Amino acid sequence: MSNIVSDTAIKRRQYWVEEIRKLSGHFGNDTEKLEKELEAEVNKNGISSLIDHLRLCGNIPESYGHDTSEEKLYSKYTDCLLSLSYTALGLKSLVLKERADAADVEAFAKDYSFVADAKAFRLSRTAKNQKDFKVQAMHGWKRGKHYAMVVCPIYQLPTSSSQIYQQATTQNVCVFTYSHLALLLSYSEVDGHAKAQQLLKKIFETVKALNPSKNATDYWLAINKIMLTFSKKAEQLWEIEKGVATESITIAKEEALTFLAKEREKIMRMGHKEALKELIKVHKIESKIKTINAISDNGLFTIK
Repeated sequence: MSNIVSDTAIKRRQYWVEEIRKLSGHFGNDTEKLEKELEAEVNKNGISSLIDHLRLCGNIPESYGHDTSEEKLYSKYTDCLLSLSYTALGLKSLVLKERADAADVEAFAKDYSFVADAKAFRLSRTAKNQKDFKVQAMHGWKRGKHYAMVVCPIYQLPTSSSQIYQQATTQNVCVFTYSHLALLLSYSEVDGHAKAQQLLKKIFETVKALNPSKNATDYWLAINKIMLTFSKKAEQLWEIEKGVATESITIAKEEALTFLAKEREKIMRMGHKEALKELIKVHKIESKIKTINAISDNGLFTIK
């Protein structure tokens, strides 16, 4: 069986990982350049290129240092992807410039509006808690808008019981995934902007109507069901994105493990004194490899 994620998509991912790394340390200028280049790429190659981004953007590259300009710019990259996705659905959207005490993205349909935030994590990160997903913060950042959305990598979300879902269902914040957003974009291609916007509104309304609960299955059953039953065309696209969700994990793990293997080799080739100084890094590399290898499909797309 051939892969759904194309070589072009993987090469696009590799290009942008390097492009973000190459940009200078002037964050404001970098952000503007990033937005313009991404927009130009999508305008040239169409929604399919945007879907490629969404399928592979959920993991922060292991090659980026912690709290570096690359990591910060990568966060802005995912925000830009959200804004471009909402624009591709026919909404008006913008990435906000301020970083403190505000959502990163705003979007406006004819009869509703919402704020949004994109989340990405390193595959090697072990402990993630409810504060990492900013659900409560997003509720406070609606500021008169109808809804709020937090978009996350599907394989990093809790699959059983979590305070994240309690907060989402209590405070009317839609926890969504890049996989579901990619599906929504694919659906807009076959059934038009109006239908896709209608489906998006139904998703928001579904979250608002849910009884407060920590139960992941109840939450995703509601989200998945509304998407599957909205249109036969959406249902046909479901199996494709379900397969992609599994493939994207494999691609992300290969990217991360390849980098860590090279880092380990570099350390092993050092002189004795250098190697002793870097010994602690070896231990961290082994720990990261173990964590990355443990990542697997969590089955959220099978809840229906």
